[in-house]
Amino acid sequence: MTTAGGLRMGTTAGRWVLFTTVLGSGLVLIDGTVVNVALESIGSEFGAEFTALQWTVNAYTLTLAALILLGGSLGDRFGRRRVFLIGVVWFALASLLCGLAPDVGTLIAARALQGVGGALLTPGSLALISASFHGPDRAAAVGAWSGLGGIAGAIGPFLGGWLVEWSWRAVFLINLPLAALIVVVALKHVPESRDPESAPGLDVSGTVLAVLALGALTYSLTGLGESGPTPVLVTGLVVGVLALAAFVVVERRSRHPLVPPALFADRTFSAANAVTLLIYGALGVVFLLLVLQLQTVAGFTPLAAGTSLLPVTAVMLLFSARAGALAGRIGPRLPLTVGPLVSAGGLLLMLRVGADATWLFDVLPAVLVFGAGLALTVAPLTATVLDAAPDRYAGAASGVNNAVARAAGLLSVALIPGLAGISGADYTDPGAFDSGFRTAMTIGAGLLVLASVTAFALVRRSTPAEPAVERVRIEECAHCGVTGPQVHPTR
Repeated sequence: MTTAGGLRMGTTAGRWVLFTTVLGSGLVLIDGTVVNVALESIGSEFGAEFTALQWTVNAYTLTLAALILLGGSLGDRFGRRRVFLIGVVWFALASLLCGLAPDVGTLIAARALQGVGGALLTPGSLALISASFHGPDRAAAVGAWSGLGGIAGAIGPFLGGWLVEWSWRAVFLINLPLAALIVVVALKHVPESRDPESAPGLDVSGTVLAVLALGALTYSLTGLGESGPTPVLVTGLVVGVLALAAFVVVERRSRHPLVPPALFADRTFSAANAVTLLIYGALGVVFLLLVLQLQTVAGFTPLAAGTSLLPVTAVMLLFSARAGALAGRIGPRLPLTVGPLVSAGGLLLMLRVGADATWLFDVLPAVLVFGAGLALTVAPLTATVLDAAPDRYAGAASGVNNAVARAAGLLSVALIPGLAGISGADYTDPGAFDSGFRTAMTIGAGLLVLASVTAFALVRRSTPAEPAVERVRIEECAHCGVTGPQVHPTR
């Protein structure tokens, strides 16, 4: 067994740790992209309405967003490798249940269980790197993890499209051999580590309130789009709002809060998270609806629809690091103002994606412009969040930003399709879905414009000329724009 904290890049022991953590985070990254490609096939097999497809996405995001901060705390206290491996096994068993689901209700329940596994393994992936490497080797390991994670994000849509053309169930079942490989390698080659200064207790009440708030809000917003304001849905909305308010009160009084209140005393930190909420709200609905639009309206195969999004990943891989360096020189305000506007332009270009759309002339220009805006935005946004937080709260700050991003996607997928008029079996009707898609893209563009205005008005702090490389390089990976910022392990 190797010793935590003393590994070097380029050594056999270092390669094993990097391999394990990249493959572990890759499970969550790939799953977050391939399932959207599979939705049309899932709906067709089960005869499901669009609300069920929303829940197929949101059940996973709900538990992941609500429990990811707790997952990081559990790893710090009980052992990062142990919690990481529990997450991997849990994720694999839930994936098996997804792949064997006899009906859409079982699939949704299994997806919620998948999110629990993802919440355990996601923070552990990067935490293991931070605990296993030190100094320049840690920076190099984080950079390699980021780049390889970007490749996983690029493979996801292509792999998903290919698997869906065989069977949508394969999208979930492929996780089983990958998880088995992770467990074998981790038990043999990955050192255990803990944080001796971790909080003596867990914020159970805060976690319960977070789950209740997000669950009630997601349930009510999804139902309101389908059936309007019924007493049950309005009650759910009230419960969600009250639970959210109670969460804020509990975090202020907790001796070991999931979300340290001191973070939000900084205006820049609060503003950056508001921008995150708006940007990732737009992203959530784009990546849900675009692949359905390409399949239902434009007639693309699942493979063609999935690979149509690869230019977004490619642009971010090529330019995110440069955007982060630019923000380091001139400050984040200008990139965070211009980037969302560019992405909004990409969404407006997506209005051209209709029944006669071609990839080269209609889809490619839209996703390139959209990706360019994300490349200009993601790294400066995360650097702003981290630079606004005291060093001792760096891990908590990145974790909060991650949770905000995932919650934004969760709530937008629940709310925006209903506002756009997409419900029932509309995803099988090209005319009805095309109309709703155009409205949803316009709403998404509006969210991005609002993010730009918020950044211009409230983000004023300049980032240091040479920010800590461990902090910035974590977010220089292309998948961040799709799945949310990654959790920084330093606590």
